[in-house]
Amino acid sequence: MFGADREDTRGQEQDIQLLCEEYARYNKIPPELYTRFNVKAGLRNADGTGVLAGLTQICNVHGYILNEGEKTPIDGELIYRGIDLRDLVKGCMTEKRFCFEETAWLLLLGHLPTGAQLNRFQEILSDNRELPDNFTEDMIMKAASPNIMNMLARSVLALYPFDPEPESNRIDNVMRQCIELIARMPVIMAAAYQVRRRVYDGRSMYLHNPNPEFSTAENILRLLRSDKQFTEEEAQLLDLCLTLHTEHGGGNNSTFTVRSLTSAKTDTYAAIAGGIGALKGARHGGANYKVIEQLEYMKGNIRNWDDDNEIRDYLRKAVNKEAGDRSGLIYGMGHAVYTKSDPRAVIIKENALRMAKGTDFEPEFKLLDAIERLAPDVLREKWKSDRTTCCNIDLYSGLVYRMLKIPDELHTPIFACARTVGWSAHRLEEICTGSRIIRPAYKAIVKERGYVPLADRE
Repeated sequence: MFGADREDTRGQEQDIQLLCEEYARYNKIPPELYTRFNVKAGLRNADGTGVLAGLTQICNVHGYILNEGEKTPIDGELIYRGIDLRDLVKGCMTEKRFCFEETAWLLLLGHLPTGAQLNRFQEILSDNRELPDNFTEDMIMKAASPNIMNMLARSVLALYPFDPEPESNRIDNVMRQCIELIARMPVIMAAAYQVRRRVYDGRSMYLHNPNPEFSTAENILRLLRSDKQFTEEEAQLLDLCLTLHTEHGGGNNSTFTVRSLTSAKTDTYAAIAGGIGALKGARHGGANYKVIEQLEYMKGNIRNWDDDNEIRDYLRKAVNKEAGDRSGLIYGMGHAVYTKSDPRAVIIKENALRMAKGTDFEPEFKLLDAIERLAPDVLREKWKSDRTTCCNIDLYSGLVYRMLKIPDELHTPIFACARTVGWSAHRLEEICTGSRIIRPAYKAIVKERGYVPLADRE
């Protein structure tokens, strides 16, 4: 395949293409074998429900009722440690308090904190926000990355040598590590963004210190903005987004990744970095960025944003891979568990509408609302099914971040900052309750064959 005069006859791209052709010849798995061997692709049962892999006290994601093997759609519920997310959010918003830190305590420890406990917990987070000496200069500034999620994962791994007990899986040690990561992740994110902005965009870089008196949401806004200024309303809205993103059950891809790595007895930094890698994907946390990309496609290709027929035609083209990124997906629509509604989407939509009303963002909000209204029918046409489909939190979260003047590149990293809480809670639970390494089976279907000496191969 590679001739003696390779440099003269083909370039590296041609070589790679040939390797891909070789791969395609020898690596096909007939789709019918998945049915024949009852393979639960994606660890899903035939009815779409998840394969039961474990037990948890942390979170319950409820989106349907199974009645004699049939799914009955219901309004979605998200329960944190037995408490309905809607009640948790309502309680904090009614009292005009920040909710993220209270939610972090609840998920990590299993109960709501008292006032004194919450105050002390906020102090502990504040005390742990500072990065190790010269970390920003040596680990972030000297190795800029165009993708902040990759920088987050690398920086988490880079914290390992600064830890006096990086390998210990004692609960007190892991709790310390998790608290430090929850506190530091927003600081790492902000620094990585500022360095990216300087190196790749040629713009000014602002590196501020966190304010020890501020909440997580307030510090994120302070660290990202050149003037460090923000309104109370902006901080409350970002705090809401963080709260909605903190946790979503043990079966979501990134959390399952963290639990799987934890079951192998790896260290906290490796486990959390794995979660970040999973969350980055466009089928998971990266979908919020894809929604914004989709919105830009629609804004450029739909002349009348108030015309449902024109929007519907565009969505039909999208699912037929004739528009947008040609993936056939409508980002922000559908969920593995939720059927009639995603409670996080309901909450964030209400707040997004309130903030968008009367601003330049209101037409974009209406366009997203049209996707939510029209996409289910378009998808049913495509699938030739009466399956119930709802929007998920990603449909509106990107627009909220834009209204908060948060750059598009940070939408998924902010999700990671919040979800570090959930990953930490599940890591602790896996250490305490998991007794075996997670190891699902893959059936080998390749036929046995003999070894052929090199000289005899054709």
